[in-house]
Amino acid sequence: MEFKLPIFDVRNLSLVIREHTILHSITLQIFEGEYVAIIGPNGGGKTTFVRTLLGLQKPTNGEILIYAKPLEEFRSWEKIGYVPQRATLTDKNFPATAQDIVKMGRLSKKGFFAFYNAEDKKAVEEAMRKMNVWQLRDRLVGELSGGQRQRVMIARALASHPSVLILDEPNTGVDVISQRIFYDLLRELNKSEGLTIIFITHDIGVIADDITKLVTINQKAKICTNPKEMMSCQEMSDLYGIEAHLLQNHAHKGAGC
Repeated sequence: MEFKLPIFDVRNLSLVIREHTILHSITLQIFEGEYVAIIGPNGGGKTTFVRTLLGLQKPTNGEILIYAKPLEEFRSWEKIGYVPQRATLTDKNFPATAQDIVKMGRLSKKGFFAFYNAEDKKAVEEAMRKMNVWQLRDRLVGELSGGQRQRVMIARALASHPSVLILDEPNTGVDVISQRIFYDLLRELNKSEGLTIIFITHDIGVIADDITKLVTINQKAKICTNPKEMMSCQEMSDLYGIEAHLLQNHAHKGAGC
C-alpha cells in the first residue's frame, strides 16, 4: 500500500507540565490508510500525545498539522473519530440505549440542538451494523457486556463517517473472545474501507500482523515502519524498564517480547 497525504504531521513536539517533561522533541507523520500502534509504559505520555494531536492539550513547543492545516486552524473534526480511555466503563444505571449512544456521534458534530434527520438515522444504522450491534439498539447500554459496549462506542465514533479512528486502550474490561472479534473488525475497517487507525495498546502481539507502523513513546518517540520485524527484546526492556523475553503467539504469526 502506498501512503501519500499525511493526516498528522508532528514537528518537534514537546510538552512540559510543572517542570516535568511529558513529551520531548517528537517528530512523526501518520498517513492515510495506515494502521498505527502506539505503545509505551504507563505514564510514558501515550494518552497525552494523542490528546495533544486532538488539541485537548496545548504543547509547550512544536507544531502539529492536520491535513496540512495548523492544528489551531483545523475545523473538520468530523473526519476524526476518537474513543478515549475507559470509554467502555459505563454506569449500569445510565438511562440511554445503545442507539442513543451512537446517535451522539452524529449530533455532537452538529450541535446540541441539531435536528436528527434521515441521513443521520442511516449513518447510525450503518455504523451499528458495521460493528455488529444493530440488534442491540434498544438495549440499555448499562446492560451490555464489556465487548458489546466497546463496539457501541466504536460505532459512535464511526457514525460521523470519519477518515481516522483513534482508540485509547479500548479493551479495558473486555473479555478475550470479544477482543478477538474487535481486532478482526478493526482489520476489516482498515483493509477493506481504508480507514486510518491509531491504536494505543499494551497488547502489541495480537495486532502485529495488521499494523503498518509502530510508535513507541516514553517521553521521546521511536518509529518502526516494518512492524513485522518488530523491535528487539532489548529495546522493549529499555522502553518499559523491565527485562523482556520473546514469546511466540501461536494464535497469530507475529511474536512479541
